Amino acid sequence: MPQTLLFQFDKPTNSVEALRRSISNRLVYAVGKDLRSATQRDWLFAVFYAVRDRIMNSWRESLAQAEDQDAKRVYYLSMEFLTGRALTNAILATDIYEPIKQACALLGADFDALIDLEPDAGLGNGGLGRLAACFLDSMATVGLPGMGYGIRYEYGMFAQRIEHGQQVEEPDYWLVNGYPWEFIRPEFSYTIRFGGRLVPQNGHSLWLDTQDVIATAYDSGVPGHQMSSVVTMRLWSARASGGVNLDAFNRGDYIQAVEAKNQSENVSRVLYPDDRTEHGHELRLRQEYFFVSASLQDILRRHLKNHGGFDQLADKIAIHLNDTHPALAVPELMRLLLDEYQVDWEKAWSLCTRIFSYTNHTLMEEALETWQVDLLGRVLPRHMGLIYDINARFLAEVHSRFPADHALLRRISLIEERGVRRVRMAHLSVLASHKINGVSALHSQLMVDTIFSDFARMYPDRFCNKTNGITPRRWLSQANRPLSALIDSRIGAEWRRDLDQLTQLREFADDPEFQNAFRLAKQQNKRRLTDLIAQCPGVVVDPHSLFDVQVKRMHEYKRQLLNVLHVITRYHRILANPHANWVPRTVIFAGKAASAYYMAKLIIRLINDVARVINNDPRIGSLLKVVFIPNYRVSLAEIIIPGANLSEQISTAGTEASGTGNMKFALNGALTIGTWDGANIEIAENVGLDNIFIFGNRTDKVGELRGNGYQPRGYYEKNFDLKCAIDRIAEGEFSPEEPERYRNVVNALIESDHYQLLADYDEYVACQDRVDDLYRRPAAWTRSAILNVAGMGVFSSDRTIREYASEIWGVEPLSMPPLATVG
Repeated sequence: MPQTLLFQFDKPTNSVEALRRSISNRLVYAVGKDLRSATQRDWLFAVFYAVRDRIMNSWRESLAQAEDQDAKRVYYLSMEFLTGRALTNAILATDIYEPIKQACALLGADFDALIDLEPDAGLGNGGLGRLAACFLDSMATVGLPGMGYGIRYEYGMFAQRIEHGQQVEEPDYWLVNGYPWEFIRPEFSYTIRFGGRLVPQNGHSLWLDTQDVIATAYDSGVPGHQMSSVVTMRLWSARASGGVNLDAFNRGDYIQAVEAKNQSENVSRVLYPDDRTEHGHELRLRQEYFFVSASLQDILRRHLKNHGGFDQLADKIAIHLNDTHPALAVPELMRLLLDEYQVDWEKAWSLCTRIFSYTNHTLMEEALETWQVDLLGRVLPRHMGLIYDINARFLAEVHSRFPADHALLRRISLIEERGVRRVRMAHLSVLASHKINGVSALHSQLMVDTIFSDFARMYPDRFCNKTNGITPRRWLSQANRPLSALIDSRIGAEWRRDLDQLTQLREFADDPEFQNAFRLAKQQNKRRLTDLIAQCPGVVVDPHSLFDVQVKRMHEYKRQLLNVLHVITRYHRILANPHANWVPRTVIFAGKAASAYYMAKLIIRLINDVARVINNDPRIGSLLKVVFIPNYRVSLAEIIIPGANLSEQISTAGTEASGTGNMKFALNGALTIGTWDGANIEIAENVGLDNIFIFGNRTDKVGELRGNGYQPRGYYEKNFDLKCAIDRIAEGEFSPEEPERYRNVVNALIESDHYQLLADYDEYVACQDRVDDLYRRPAAWTRSAILNVAGMGVFSSDRTIREYASEIWGVEPLSMPPLATVG
């Protein structure tokens, strides 16, 4: 009998009874426990395995169809995938939320408690990683053949604890109990080489005497809505090429015995090691090369499995660089083609420029990644040589086109020659990519007008815009069940796949019954957030107050400090006139500061000091509360964002590439207060200027002030409220035990104020007064909130991914058989 007939397996169904039996089986046969011995962790794993079983058929079918159809595939390379918790997302994708909850109840397992036991995967930090996670969800929902490649960080970035108001970093042990969602794939292991020496041979190079690390694949499935398809997130874990040094061990030198092993495996330990030290800087470089080398080797292996050579390579694969962290993929593909497969230079470079595309995420010069030539040459000598060769050929082309413009050669070179010579990774990414996109209309325009203007002049057809998006499955359906249920009752459930259907909500914006139901859903979410805040010692907030929320990575350009200045001003105004018609307000912050970022960490401390003073001032009562929620992560965002009334998106105009937090808040019915920056502009265009609070200088004015020699002291001296707020910080009102604690903050504001907080302060405070005025009118506020939700269809990551697929990658959705869409 043929093997295909003998190879039979059970396809699990989704009835309550089938799920009960699956969970029971997995508890006994996969976890190794029974009812008497099972812990909460054991039940979580049993449920995980039972749910994973239910995506396996679609996952297997998705991979098989991509191979059978010989489909062009997209490979998304990202240093971060901020996926959050996987279990609830998969349960909703398979449409078994209620049945599995009932099955758990029958077995005596508390489903809600189990869900909260799952750790957030420590694979990302901020918007870059969350965007990548949303994109994988949308790739699966749309049915694109492809994979996400990254690093399986053992400890993630760090867990944040607040002690005496200060950020304390601790290891994020997210893998300590195992991760049942993933499969180890030891058959897909690759040798990654560092250092060594080069020996020329027949026009190619032998790379010898290297220090080797082994990259091993771990796969997780990302299911699309209603199991339309499942895409693979393949993460690489490092292990030493050799084991313990037994000679050293037997001599009793136990540290030396494992030193080489530990050094090799450090590559996948921690996301973004502190690079203030030379060792930390080098480890970051090794991380970036480790994951792109493993990914490129894997991609070429898969291609050669079904194709005899590389003639069709650019027709069968698209590789996308999510920012410059994966930029070493360019010289690595060249190395593999030239040295391992003996492809000639012209063909190899032609393939590169047809295969790669690149998303730029920042315009700030200091955030554009560069590597010292000496460091890159020592760690990756072959790649440094290839970059020199690419640069020489490129500059020869530039010189032939613009022979009289010598300054252009300096500006556009891949090597920065001023001071310490450095490789410009953004320039390398642009040169190798056939498409380069920004992530909002303003950002994309500024990108070609500023940092890449020379490249845009040479290659105008390469540049385009792809405004970011978010997945409505996680950020509305999963995170906000009260509002999702209300929307379902009015327009049906298909908006999860077609977010444009939310426009139908506009007809209910003035309906008193719908407004009341909308407010009730918001209040349910605010009470859930209130319960979360209650876990912060000594903080009690009024769920009926206006919840004013700024949660994001801590950075000076995001201007949490401007928010603090308004809080202090509001505090002083309440003290001066306590009987005025104040709108009670709870101001909520959350976010991590990079461990080496002194000023961001000082701002966190200031927020907590301001909170301590205001929250304990009996004269204020419930009129103003300030909260800093520690250890911000996706699972917390799913509680905080649905409970927000006001979304703070107050970056200096021209600094926020897009933002996706602004989209998540608006989708959940919060009104935005923000600058004319990033995707705030497109949100305003889609929800209407009457339903968003815009303030502050625009990009051209910011540039004009900077160009004319911006003088922040003038704003400080002319504005009584501003001067009072800054003076109280300087005098130690919020740090009486150490009055000089914030001297550096004060000096930075008055003497330099790089991000022009003082220039925008007056308009910001006035705009906050308009917020209060609208919140005093519940029907008007609710109408605006409904119109925000109704206008968010364009910000679905499904739309973004379709645009990438058709306009950048040239990848078509798979034709999936009906079997893959049933649970």
